[in-house]
Amino acid sequence: MTTRKLLFACVLPLACWGQAAATAPPDEAALRKAYDRAQKTLQDWPALGRYRADNSKVAAPAAGEDRVVFYGASMTEGWGMHGSSFFPGKPYVNRGISGQTSAQMVVRFRQDVIDLHPKAVVILEGTNDIAGNTGPMTPEMTEDNWKSMADLAKANGIRVIFASITPSTDFPWRKGLHPAEKIRALNAWLKDYCAAQSLTYLDYYSALANAEGGMKADLTVDGVHATVKGYEVMAPLAQAAIDKALAN
Repeated sequence: MTTRKLLFACVLPLACWGQAAATAPPDEAALRKAYDRAQKTLQDWPALGRYRADNSKVAAPAAGEDRVVFYGASMTEGWGMHGSSFFPGKPYVNRGISGQTSAQMVVRFRQDVIDLHPKAVVILEGTNDIAGNTGPMTPEMTEDNWKSMADLAKANGIRVIFASITPSTDFPWRKGLHPAEKIRALNAWLKDYCAAQSLTYLDYYSALANAEGGMKADLTVDGVHATVKGYEVMAPLAQAAIDKALAN
């Protein structure tokens, strides 16, 4: 088998998961890039290496410090791009990784949350579960992963803030899933779970959603991710939820 055929055979199932393979094979350079990306993912599926070095430089919290970890995927990672302007002087640590699902987040929870010794954690995830970024997931799988993260946090004295899944009617990277109703249903479950478990529920959804269940046009760059204006809407909601959690 030629190198090109070998790359095509090894990479196509990974590079085109969930998509029809009716198009012509990509060129060898594209195949090699996809192969390298797949290999990297397989070697560190939960991306424990992403923040390992950064975590080693985080000092223990100072006396009286209200450290908070923002934990999630791309919407959380986006805070890191604008965090200084939204939360000036706050001891907030961003541990978002674009594209991650709740299953990956459970695996890295100890390293990227518990070991940083925050007083609270803001968890935002669910979009990538619905999109099936790491394979098909049922709502119950997402709910179980939420429960696992809550249990880990509570066992370590960390107050839990669960953010609602942000609204969307379609995902640019995996079109046609019609996620709006799935998002509403998961958010309803999460709100009830937070109430039953005395956890703080952070409702981004109501402030961001339009009548169709998508994100308001002026608050999003692509129907999923927030603009700076979107984060401006979210910031006071996040701060109010943090204040509430720390006061309890």
